[in-house]
Amino acid sequence: MFGSDDPFFDTPFVDTDEWRDEPVRHRYVHGGFEGTDTLFSCYFPPAERYEGRFFHPVMPVSGTEHGVGLGLLAGMGASIEFAVDSGAYLVESNQGRPSPFPGDDPTIAGYRASAATARHSRILAAEMYGDHRPYGYIYGGSGGAFKTMSCFETCPDVWDGAVPFIHGTPMSMPNQFTVLNHALRLLRAKFPQITDAVEPGGSGDMYAGLNTEELEALVEVTRFGFPPRSWFDVERIAASYSMVWSLLVDNVIKWDPEYFDDFWAVPGYLGYDPPPSLAKARLQHPTVVTETVNAEQARERGLPLPLTMNVGMWSEAPVALRVDSIPDASLQGAAVRMTSGKADGGVLYITNRIDDYLVVGFGEEHAETLSGVMVGDDVMIDNSVYLASQTYHRHQYTPDYLPWRQFQVAGEPIYPQRPFLLGPRYARQGAGSIQSGRFAGKMIIVNCIMDEAAYACGSVEYRKLVEDALGDRIDEQYRLWLVDHTLHTGPVVMPDAPRPVATTRVVSYAGALQQALRDVAAWVELGFAPPPSTVFEVDDCQIRVGGTAVARRGIQPVATVTANGGVRADVAVGEPVRFEAVVDVPPGAGTVVAAEWDFDGAGEYPYVEPSFDGSETRVAFGITHAFDEPGTYFPALRVTSHRQGEVESPFARVQNLGRVRVVVE
Repeated sequence: MFGSDDPFFDTPFVDTDEWRDEPVRHRYVHGGFEGTDTLFSCYFPPAERYEGRFFHPVMPVSGTEHGVGLGLLAGMGASIEFAVDSGAYLVESNQGRPSPFPGDDPTIAGYRASAATARHSRILAAEMYGDHRPYGYIYGGSGGAFKTMSCFETCPDVWDGAVPFIHGTPMSMPNQFTVLNHALRLLRAKFPQITDAVEPGGSGDMYAGLNTEELEALVEVTRFGFPPRSWFDVERIAASYSMVWSLLVDNVIKWDPEYFDDFWAVPGYLGYDPPPSLAKARLQHPTVVTETVNAEQARERGLPLPLTMNVGMWSEAPVALRVDSIPDASLQGAAVRMTSGKADGGVLYITNRIDDYLVVGFGEEHAETLSGVMVGDDVMIDNSVYLASQTYHRHQYTPDYLPWRQFQVAGEPIYPQRPFLLGPRYARQGAGSIQSGRFAGKMIIVNCIMDEAAYACGSVEYRKLVEDALGDRIDEQYRLWLVDHTLHTGPVVMPDAPRPVATTRVVSYAGALQQALRDVAAWVELGFAPPPSTVFEVDDCQIRVGGTAVARRGIQPVATVTANGGVRADVAVGEPVRFEAVVDVPPGAGTVVAAEWDFDGAGEYPYVEPSFDGSETRVAFGITHAFDEPGTYFPALRVTSHRQGEVESPFARVQNLGRVRVVVE
């Protein structure tokens, strides 16, 4: 009845069908489609807990149908427990590919494999629960948001609702990473003072003390949409997105190889007459491999794995190297080109240095070759491509997108332009189609104001498409919820992390995603309209929201905190500080269910306000605390709301922070 209408997926099979008791009672069904690489996993609740719907999470890259079991979907709130608690079964697939790369036909990993999986899951559900058509809701973040949009726009008969989150635009890649890398190179030594300026109680002038080149780089990346408050996490950002860059750079080289010569030779490019900082940064260093580390060995040694190793098939390709000599220079982004041995010609990219290990990533172009890297191989460490790429975005001018308006005078680009735009090509390759804004069901988008990888101003670009497509009907089918104090990924506290740790600066958006899924289901099935979209302004690609929950709307609670009546208090050791707080929940978004204080930046939140009963949308309270040691502290109040006021529920808990500065002398 609901079988695939795509003949490529006309022969489904099941190879595992069993009941499991962990983490909750469910029926697990695993299978695929004969003649294809597509595999799927379905997790069905007992009949008494099923309410006629399914949730379908989509990962940013293809490669595994076991994302739930591997914990790769935890950050997006996807779990068997949440699905069962929401009356839904959960379905996922490897998106038609055994690797994280899209292959020759991007429509398969983009939307066709997901659509075939969703359709077949309805057959399995009807066999289990009786004849019916389950409602379907697809969701995914980052590259998975592109795929979610592609699925929802391209296959209107498959899913009834969608929750894309932390999404970019068709011009995001590679440009948001190139502008980021340019800022990282020039500002690395200045990020502590930049961060301090934008913290509560700071000067507010993040440009103070910068030289001209540094100031211009910070202006450029900020006008591109990077949120300045996120620079506190610069070390993780540098390592994480160098890893992402390693997946992208092969295609820049393949699609526009002449650029890397033009950069150093043609007037109008930064490398033609390089400033001293660029000339000094260039590195070409021959050396020899003395040790290779594969994925299993990296796990044993606590080294990070590239995403390709979490979902891909290259178990013997190196994820880290030791070499005979390491130059005294920044190695971030540098290519490690094999110049001898079985892997001659293969290229790795340095994403981080941990002790004597060079942590590396790689793209599709060299993936098959790199398992041949051996001890004794000659290599060249060369960052010429990385340096040249850092201003690639300047040569991709498109006035239709807000970030590029800084690169024009009288409507004309100020830099020479490449013959084509790479962004749409990346977007189509990753999702199988380019965003159109046209869809048939209901959509709720959750984006993060402090997102360091998919800048929140991208929300505006997609909303324009939706407005053009839906016109006056936009509020009948679309919501945009912006959440503050959230990054592209959930906060992670590493061992020995300096204080204040990440969990006192940002919160998880998983609870907001879970509520969005429940809301889009109620919207589709019962006609219950969700809370309105967040109200915001765009100021030079920076998102500004109101100071109160009523002004912001959306679903996130707002916490306003003062220390001795202000955002900053200067006190002596042992002197009591009075903290006052007001917490508001937007209309229709629920009630306050928790509030916790952290004063020392450890992220443990040991001071819990007296239990709330889940009945109030606005609460005010205070606490007095004294500090025993001198220093600068950033006390944080973490607050939580819940739509039904369920104080103990582990799901759909929407969080936010209030923060102040206390200087103790």
